[in-house]
Amino acid sequence: MTDLLVHDAAQVVTPDDGGIETVPAGTVAVEDGAVVAVGPTDEVVSDHPPGAASTAIDASGKVVLPGFVDPHTHAVFAGDRSDEFAAKLRGADYQEILESGGGIHRTVRAVREASLETLVSNLLDHLDVMLAHGTTTAEVKSGYGLDVETELRMLAAIDEADDRHPVDLIPTFMGPHAVPPGTDAEEYVDRVVAAQIPAVVDQGIAEFCDVFCEAGVFSVEQSRRVLTAAAGADLTPKIHAEEFERTGGAQLAADLGAASADHLLQATDEDVAALDEAGVTPVLLPGTAFTLATDYADAAAFVDAGMPVALATDFNPNCCSESMEFAMELACHGMRMDPAAALRATTANAARAVDRGRSIGRLAAGAAGDLLVADAPELAHIPYNFGVSTVETVVKGGEVVYSE
Repeated sequence: MTDLLVHDAAQVVTPDDGGIETVPAGTVAVEDGAVVAVGPTDEVVSDHPPGAASTAIDASGKVVLPGFVDPHTHAVFAGDRSDEFAAKLRGADYQEILESGGGIHRTVRAVREASLETLVSNLLDHLDVMLAHGTTTAEVKSGYGLDVETELRMLAAIDEADDRHPVDLIPTFMGPHAVPPGTDAEEYVDRVVAAQIPAVVDQGIAEFCDVFCEAGVFSVEQSRRVLTAAAGADLTPKIHAEEFERTGGAQLAADLGAASADHLLQATDEDVAALDEAGVTPVLLPGTAFTLATDYADAAAFVDAGMPVALATDFNPNCCSESMEFAMELACHGMRMDPAAALRATTANAARAVDRGRSIGRLAAGAAGDLLVADAPELAHIPYNFGVSTVETVVKGGEVVYSE
């Protein structure tokens, strides 16, 4: 028996290996949590009639897409930094705010004081917003603890929220997110390698390890030490690279075969070529450039090279957007990506950035039954009608988990 049938959509749009496939007047059938059929309505309903489905959704005049995959967030945190937003509008830059005791260090203080229950509650609230904007899977990083106890508490919060919320969470350890006050980067890297990584591995929650490779934070060699140790402990490397300055982080990602290199605002043609050859997924974060009022990453350099460009929200206290729709809109308006490329970047390519390229982010037989129904007549209307949410219904594993 068909568990879910989404039928008579104006378009069913899904990535395929060569780009995207658009099925006009399309239908999707899901059984046992997985897609079993996608195609023209008259073909699919002959085997999966709406009257025989446990749940049937009439998507007439609407677009059906895979659920969004957000491959880069810092969604578990405590405290509020909205006053720093006002300071930035008055001209303060990221480094000035950091040096005054704000920025990451302010969030670290708040997270260290927060209980596990508070962190879980905060994260669940954020996930509700993400889900309402069509996200069905999200990577979530630690990194606002900068000590063993708090980093483990953050990862435990991610794990508990994953059990309690429809959005699937992918946990990443990011102890090397900043250098704690009162120490230097070299000393702190020693602690990460000697104490934090072994504790994280013993806890058994994190899947990836990330590091902020940036001038004034962690050098390429310090980042290499961390990620090499992490890889040796079966944590897959990721890296924040080439955000404010070109330091060589992208080349390091290529050397280590990282799952992804993220930000890449200052990446060069040489970096693009190295990442491409190594099969590293570039993750671009247009919301970060938007909130920092800086130039966007050169998406065309990666797209023209034939690379699987991914997009993410970078949701955090300094980039306060949980919406992958907004990331798609910024990619189109700010980075000149076309809607088809932006869709691939928020679904199949984003799934690749978290090593789930075949199971999620697409609508094809055998893929997870994660999808959304958007109140739009065609894909292009989602970024075209910017600043609003078009998401009407979200399905996770064949079950409706959000309905407007």
